[in-house]
Amino acid sequence: MDYGKEVAVGDLKIDPQAQRTLNEGRAQRIADNIVPEAIGLIMVSQRDDGAMYIVDGQHRHRACQLAGIRTVKAEVHHGLTLDQEAILFLIKNRESHKPRPIDEYNVGLTGGVPLFVDTDRVLKKHELFLGSTSTNGVGAVSGILRITERFGPSILDRTLWVAEEAFDRSAETWDGMILGGIGQFLGRWGDIVDDKELARKMLAMGTAAKWRAEILSQSSRGGFNNSGTGSRVTTAYRLVIKAWNKGRRTANQIAE
Repeated sequence: MDYGKEVAVGDLKIDPQAQRTLNEGRAQRIADNIVPEAIGLIMVSQRDDGAMYIVDGQHRHRACQLAGIRTVKAEVHHGLTLDQEAILFLIKNRESHKPRPIDEYNVGLTGGVPLFVDTDRVLKKHELFLGSTSTNGVGAVSGILRITERFGPSILDRTLWVAEEAFDRSAETWDGMILGGIGQFLGRWGDIVDDKELARKMLAMGTAAKWRAEILSQSSRGGFNNSGTGSRVTTAYRLVIKAWNKGRRTANQIAE
């Protein structure tokens, strides 16, 4: 590694597979107040062909372009694979400006990080993608990753199956609060739960849109401190328990 090497701004390249999406507004704000001596080191990977790709610092790099600064100091790494560049990006940015969940997810896939790879495999099995909520898309990136991280990809697989079995495919089906509640329920009680029965009982309590409205309503009634995502997932979890327990003898019910 070469530390503090001066490199030409125009020689630095961006590989979208190992980077977050550039925020032009953020780069412009940096450029408006830029002090060349305070830019710091741009982290760079010099690949086998000699080309230099930014690992960390693309917004400062873009700000230099906007401000007409021709050279910057860099921390130049040699011999990194694309996977290693992506992992280095994740490590560096967890320490500073955390990237958006979808950017972290895409870079994590490039880096072959098991959490992201396992999640991607399950999503593809269900013909879903992450990034925006739609009939085939899930917008709750952090929520989906949390299910995989806490309970494993098999529980994520079952969660998505139960949601679709209960509500068919719609944007509301893939609501992060609903999926989080199902995932938490299956993660804790999955060994004693029949997924098909759970889906049937959830539908008996209403559509996905009705579930979402009820979760928001119950969460808001809990006051300001209960209005966050974590509280809403907990509310969804309790509603899933309520659905499962309906019609069961007290001895066979699951306690909250």
